[in-house]
Amino acid sequence: QVQLVESGGGLVPPGGSLRLSCVASGSIFSISGMGWYRQAPGKQRELVAAISSGGMLTYGNFVKGRFTISGDNAKNTVYLQMNSLKPEDTAVYYCNFRIRSYITSSPRDYWGQGTQVTVSS
Repeated sequence: QVQLVESGGGLVPPGGSLRLSCVASGSIFSISGMGWYRQAPGKQRELVAAISSGGMLTYGNFVKGRFTISGDNAKNTVYLQMNSLKPEDTAVYYCNFRIRSYITSSPRDYWGQGTQVTVSS
């Protein structure tokens, strides 16, 4: 089994910063991608940022240089540094890992439990 544990969400005023972390543990054979998604009330889940095993970075159009994704393969951890936060960034943020475990023969997506980010004065 594989487990993902997120941390770092909370309440922050507009213009503030937060750093999210997500650690994967369990029977991990290999990780081929890590990322962050978010879902606001009444909206579909959308990509925030992703990093491939080759180091290619992808960001949602709304990020506009405000967020930075990074990964630590040795620690099976992905981070999301969020700066210049806006009220419209308010959402539940989910981490995502594409993992091949020792149990399954092919990679599959695993999701964190979600962490609330609220941007409000």
